[in-house]
Amino acid sequence: MKKLLIFLFVLYSCFLFSQQIWLNITDKPNDDGSALILSWDTSQIVSSRIIIERETADGEFIAITRSEEPSGSFEDGSNIDPGVVYTYRLSVLDNNDNIIHIVKTTSEASAQWFNKDKISLLILALLISISIVYYIFSARSGKDLYIRKISGLESMDESVGRATEMGRPILFIPGTLDLDDMQTIAGLTLLRRLAQKAAEYDAKLIVPVCRSMVLSTAKEVVKEAYMKAGRPDAYDPDSVFYLTDDQFGYVAGVDGIIVREKPAANFFLGAFYAESLILAETGFSSGAIQTAGTAMPSQLPFFIVACDYTLIGEELFAASAYLSKDPHQLGSLKGQDFGKVIFIVVLTIGIILEISGVHFLKDFLALH
Repeated sequence: MKKLLIFLFVLYSCFLFSQQIWLNITDKPNDDGSALILSWDTSQIVSSRIIIERETADGEFIAITRSEEPSGSFEDGSNIDPGVVYTYRLSVLDNNDNIIHIVKTTSEASAQWFNKDKISLLILALLISISIVYYIFSARSGKDLYIRKISGLESMDESVGRATEMGRPILFIPGTLDLDDMQTIAGLTLLRRLAQKAAEYDAKLIVPVCRSMVLSTAKEVVKEAYMKAGRPDAYDPDSVFYLTDDQFGYVAGVDGIIVREKPAANFFLGAFYAESLILAETGFSSGAIQTAGTAMPSQLPFFIVACDYTLIGEELFAASAYLSKDPHQLGSLKGQDFGKVIFIVVLTIGIILEISGVHFLKDFLALH
């Protein structure tokens, strides 16, 4: 009986001692299942020096963190896979680094479908998506969607007409980047419209390029435009040609064409770098009507100064919808404009609330 009482006393003492320290593991919220949050409390023990280890696949324990704080937390995001059970061991050390107590805990990480901290982005994305779908259906139903006039595109007929009257060619440069750049694609979209107008007016078109993929695409674009205009016999395969991939070698070649051919209208539509001012100044000296467009902010000032018309930034990308009047493109364009209005309104309201000392909108939109 005495031995039983001693055993029960020891067991109860161990139970009480185990309650003095604890290690808790929780899954990190709003993540992809690649992290676990470990928290501990050893405040009831004189020694608060601890070491936390994680069990490896071969059964060994490796240290992941050490601390001298009686309580705290640690995020383990090292090689954590969702759905795998991990075992952690917390060891309490004395002043001589001897282990005086050990606690083991197991847990697994899981991936969440939604990040609740980014619910504001979801709401904004849904508003913009709904507006795009609404405007697309509105355009398809025949509703007239207002789009601000873009002077550079309105002048395209004038430029082609002037070239026809003067008996001089039209020069088109689709930028200096390859077909994987959106500005190049936007430029080639405008080339289709320009080539169709040139075919209708029987104006000569010159399209020098500096990329092989752009060469093949530009040839097909111009050929298709002439066929659509009903003048496939007027298409000249040599009107689209390759110069060189070298940046300033290409510029020198284009400048030579401008000096020799003296085009009546120059179009610089695409991605440009340091060559923009050289091209624009050479074209200006020849007396041509010049229309430029790029999304490169550092090159826009040069085009604005040296060209008659300039498509600034996104106007280059909106040009396709502006010219084609395609319902899908128009709806997308109007939906994006509606999204910009939302951002401006939210920004304005947020500034007013912050000045007034109300921070709920900033906290709601904050991304953690």
